[in-house]
Amino acid sequence: MATKQTDKNVAGVTPSAEAQKGLQLGLRLQPVDASDQPLFSNFTVVQGAPGVVFVDFGFLEPAALPGLARLAKSGGKMPESINGKLACRVVLGLDAAAQLTRQLEQHLKSLAAAAATPQGKPS
Repeated sequence: MATKQTDKNVAGVTPSAEAQKGLQLGLRLQPVDASDQPLFSNFTVVQGAPGVVFVDFGFLEPAALPGLARLAKSGGKMPESINGKLACRVVLGLDAAAQLTRQLEQHLKSLAAAAATPQGKPS
């Protein structure tokens, strides 16, 4: 279920306190081309620009990061850059970026709560 929160309505009037809590509605997104195929990412880069946020989802070979950690620990010379693959670039308006932040925080809190809840004892 998606949550949409707006700061102003079409007429430019600030919404009531009840409306500011968020509007709940079912949202079904239809895939286009291969957009329903998952992309794997093991790192992200966020860059801001006026009115938008660029979120780059990338992939580094799994052996690259531990190798860099070992190199740094041994005091070796770190490479100036490492090569990864851009899996996807998403450009979000500031309102969509704020909504994404709220949804991620809510999801992470629910995961933390589930992890903190003692599981039933095995029989």
